[in-house]
Amino acid sequence: MTKARQRLAGSDRAAVADSKCLGPIDPNETLHVVVTLRRRGERELDDLARRIAENHAEPLSREEFETRFAVAPEDFAKLEAFAREYQLRVERQDPCAAKAVLAGTAEHFQAAFGVELSDYEHPALGRYRGRTGAITIPDAIAEVVTAVLGLDNRPQARPHFRLRPVSGPLTTHAAAQVFTPLQLAALYGFPDGDGAGQCIGLIELGGGYAASDLSAYFGRLGVPTPRVVSVPVDGGGNRPTGDPSSADGEVTLDIEIAGAVAPKASIAVYFSPNSDAGFIDAVSHALHDAANKPSVLSISWGGPEHSWTEQAITSFNDTLRSAVALGVTVCAASGDSGSSDGAYDGADNVDFPAASPYVLACGGTHLTASAGKSIAREVVWNDGAAGGATGGGISARFALPRWQEGLKAARVDGTAAPLTGRGVPDIAADASPSSGYEVLIDGQSAPVGGTSAVAPLFAGLVARINANAGKAAGFLNAKLYASAHAFNDITSGNNGSYAAAPGWDACTGLGSPNGRRIADALSTSAPGSSSKSGGKSGGQP
Repeated sequence: MTKARQRLAGSDRAAVADSKCLGPIDPNETLHVVVTLRRRGERELDDLARRIAENHAEPLSREEFETRFAVAPEDFAKLEAFAREYQLRVERQDPCAAKAVLAGTAEHFQAAFGVELSDYEHPALGRYRGRTGAITIPDAIAEVVTAVLGLDNRPQARPHFRLRPVSGPLTTHAAAQVFTPLQLAALYGFPDGDGAGQCIGLIELGGGYAASDLSAYFGRLGVPTPRVVSVPVDGGGNRPTGDPSSADGEVTLDIEIAGAVAPKASIAVYFSPNSDAGFIDAVSHALHDAANKPSVLSISWGGPEHSWTEQAITSFNDTLRSAVALGVTVCAASGDSGSSDGAYDGADNVDFPAASPYVLACGGTHLTASAGKSIAREVVWNDGAAGGATGGGISARFALPRWQEGLKAARVDGTAAPLTGRGVPDIAADASPSSGYEVLIDGQSAPVGGTSAVAPLFAGLVARINANAGKAAGFLNAKLYASAHAFNDITSGNNGSYAAAPGWDACTGLGSPNGRRIADALSTSAPGSSSKSGGKSGGQP
């Protein structure tokens, strides 16, 4: 007798445009698939995240979080029974992260989840395993399973860094400069400190770093080489290609910027495959890593909101909500392709995970320094199609957070309209390759930009603040929106559809940081403080 099944909500997949189906995959190929499950105390966790954002509750320890919100044993038992029935095995259970990893053959996975898997080839994405349509699951686990990720392993995200072009038109800006992370920390008024006792987590979906690059780079800067730990997730690992323009550029950039700003902090680099399952698993692993215990995460990868399935974006957002409950700050790059986020349709899009209300979305500026001592001019980063531009706009997936209520998005046509959804970014800093960061990648010195440089720069600032305060700052957004005086307002430039304007805007958010003022704001701010931009403090993330 055929058992009743139902569609897994939000699991529909469409083929990638311009991809070619090469035929069914080998039925004997071994797959590893991430299944996320419902948590205990779901409403309680939502309420806790809200109260933490409003400074009405303290974050939990990892042990407390597991006690209150881990998956119930009986739910895992239902998944185990399902796996046995379809000749799959439970390779790993993580009750705190609300997930399990199943392993088995493609043939058995196709039967278990009612899908047909094929090999595809795409001009830009390369070869990948894909599916179309929806996943189905038996009624027996329908109330337990919230997402099934990894059946399709198409690349989900791209790194948000830009190498300065070596030939051709560089930028519309008159002069090109290059800065070390320490110079930018000084220009942005970062408080003294080295991040001692903190751990910065970096999420990487490919590439790698060479220890020789790190020792040479930090030696040139005259700062100690930080302790860097490579953490493999789902078969990922530190695998440098030797090509600075590959993902090596992202990995090394992240380490060198964060490490320069906070050299006494340890840096845990979480390497995972570039798929929705790998991306989510890497962030989840970092948040619940009891060995390294990062207090701040930097994410320099992402993709347009519409490129994510509903189940994947919901699962990822649940993971990011856990960061709020655990008191871990998450900084995410807002993208390098302007207001379209590089989407094929050319329409306005925001980048995810930067669009999540649970992260600090990091946009980009072009900075000009006077004699290297002070900021002479700072505008929206927009170097055109070849040079890139900061991502930013209005989310189509996430509701307007309370701490952004009352804000408007200015457009290049001179109009401005109240935000109807989550506005991106929250903050910004230097990101143009023409005012880029001096880094050393695969033995080559290179000026690099991109919003992926802003996320680790801000993560390094948070590590300094945490170390100086003796406690983690945790979720920052509500406090920062109540303390807009702590930012340099950017009022010139655009990212395509959106324009800079006084106060918050959809290009540079609140503006670029004044680090000491931010440190003061995080130590003294409370709900009810006023905001330059007219938004309300506190709020539902």
